[in-house]
Amino acid sequence: MSNPELLALSATEAAARIARGEATSEALVSACLDRIEAQDPQVRAWAFLDRERALAQAKAADETRRIGKGVGPLHGVPVGIKDVIDTADFPTEHGSPIFKGRRPDKDAACVTALRRAGAVILGKTVTTEFAASTPSVTRNPHNLEHTPGGSSSGSAAAVAAGMVPLAVGTQTGGSVIRPAAFCGVYGFKPTFGMIPRTGVLPQALSLDTVGVFARSVEDAALIADAMQAYDGGDAASLATSRPRLLATATEDWPLPPSMVFVKTHAWANADAATREAFDELVAEYADVSGVSPPEAHGSSGFGSSALKVDGRIFAMFVRGQA
Repeated sequence: MSNPELLALSATEAAARIARGEATSEALVSACLDRIEAQDPQVRAWAFLDRERALAQAKAADETRRIGKGVGPLHGVPVGIKDVIDTADFPTEHGSPIFKGRRPDKDAACVTALRRAGAVILGKTVTTEFAASTPSVTRNPHNLEHTPGGSSSGSAAAVAAGMVPLAVGTQTGGSVIRPAAFCGVYGFKPTFGMIPRTGVLPQALSLDTVGVFARSVEDAALIADAMQAYDGGDAASLATSRPRLLATATEDWPLPPSMVFVKTHAWANADAATREAFDELVAEYADVSGVSPPEAHGSSGFGSSALKVDGRIFAMFVRGQA
């Protein structure tokens, strides 16, 4: 397969083709590295890359499949890892000169799970410093004058630019869903405690979550499934059975999905293009349109209420004036 054909594959399809011997991990990883070489001087999504190490992982994955040792769900598929997640064979610098050259002794639990699933750890993606609010050097691949969002800037931008099919990030506030939205890729922040955080830079232990970036819902489910586990080293880790996300993502809907469009106070500030786009969505998918939220209450400026539409109740939080 040519480089453009390889780069166009979803992670799910790439894993299947590698498992069947119809494509090689080495060819896919080489195609990703070539794309990075061409685009990253402008996008700046990567904090650390080692081409030879990545290709060595890919060749080992191909040899494992060739001799029939069996393959995992991500066998031979390259993945980018946010630079606040420990990797034993790559530096983890937290996006800060304070930790320049830092080499962890072992992988974070989620990286160990990815390796177990057969993934090739391609390199480390750029984070804002300490995954906080200081902007990173990464640019939005759709418009280099725009931000990719943070703090998982490099992970989102790398997937959006086609440099890698999958990447891992973290979220404490909105650090997965925001850059995913800014860069036009799928971001999945799973249930708190589903993916262990051992070996991940802590910010707020009651909120920190490992999340993923992909170019499809199925791909996001594939990598999230691979990282789900209970870990006694993480006090928030859930000691319960895990959902089969990929199976759920690929099965038929038990009921037709529905959407209710709630116009908040911010709707008055929406520009004409935004209004036109939402009008198209509402016409296609929504059961009702133009529903206004109830008045907020309470001195904090926040209130909670419920909206009943066609017999269904939608709980929600709305912001009011303090």
